[in-house]
Amino acid sequence: MREFVNYLADPIRSFPIFLVFFYLMIRYVKVVATKKFAVIGTLISLPPIAWALADKNFFKIVIRPDNLPINFLIITVVFFTWFSLYKGVRNDGRLAAGEVPIEALPENREKVWTWPNLVYTELFCMIAMTIFLVVWAIYFKAPLEEPANPTWAPNPAKAPWYFLGLQEMLVYFDPWYAGVILPGLIVAGLIAIPYIDTNPKGNGYFCYEDRKMAINLFLFGWLALWVYLIIVGTFLRGPNWTFYGPFEYWDYKKVVAEYNVNLSEFFWIIGLNQPLPSNMILREIVGIVISLGYFFILPLASLKTKYGAKLFKDMGTIRYFILIFLAVAMASLPIKMALRWLFSLKYIVALPELELNF
Repeated sequence: MREFVNYLADPIRSFPIFLVFFYLMIRYVKVVATKKFAVIGTLISLPPIAWALADKNFFKIVIRPDNLPINFLIITVVFFTWFSLYKGVRNDGRLAAGEVPIEALPENREKVWTWPNLVYTELFCMIAMTIFLVVWAIYFKAPLEEPANPTWAPNPAKAPWYFLGLQEMLVYFDPWYAGVILPGLIVAGLIAIPYIDTNPKGNGYFCYEDRKMAINLFLFGWLALWVYLIIVGTFLRGPNWTFYGPFEYWDYKKVVAEYNVNLSEFFWIIGLNQPLPSNMILREIVGIVISLGYFFILPLASLKTKYGAKLFKDMGTIRYFILIFLAVAMASLPIKMALRWLFSLKYIVALPELELNF
């Protein structure tokens, strides 16, 4: 059973499984967002968790001081994702019945003064959190190592947990794209959300049906393209940034034979049985055409779809194309991940002459 779990945990299999569960959560949100589902799901998950913690390798990885915050992250993300859907589905039922949202009920609209009501609550929370952090610091030793030594680096050399998603992206993209462009688009997209999504429904109360597209896009980016990568980087990446199953011993001598092939090599050497052209533009012409088509032609082609035409009419030209550009940029990550896993594809466009790879 442990070997089978290690087999399924490989990203080439665990990521599609994760996407299937994500789809089922969205497809059957009215079932997922119930207290009965939460209770049954919790009870079902406890025995497998206890069984996994009985494995010494898994337990050793889980209780590492660096990894403890990730355990709390997983628990809180699961709970608050369910809780937000639960609140939204409840209001959907009330709105469908012609009633006001729960937040608009008279007993929930009582106004109180910021001082002392809110300030006292925040003060007590700060005191409680300070006590928690002090106890945490006493009980769990800080994972400090020796002073920085340029002749030696830890193996695996991992970023802080909140940057592990970015570090995992570096496996699939060049640093300029994974470390600059994608994070920049994430920040820009979050800033642009209030200007792109002008739907007034859902302001001041939870709902799901009226904000389905916005919620699903956000959850996909947050869960599938960020939290999942953090979990992989924390628990499944070991020495030499090699993949290890959750029950696999981290052997520093493990060697995995892998190779990376650019799209130009697939096209010229493997496909046409020809050497790579000396002209860099001709060499990478296939990847350049595919990239330009993906980022420019695909958004235009989306207008031909029924849903795209309706969205374009509702949002207008500027907001629609900004949304589509951010969506295709976000989708480039799972697409490139799948191409790397299935075909060992390194770069779609490789221009080392210009230090530009994609």
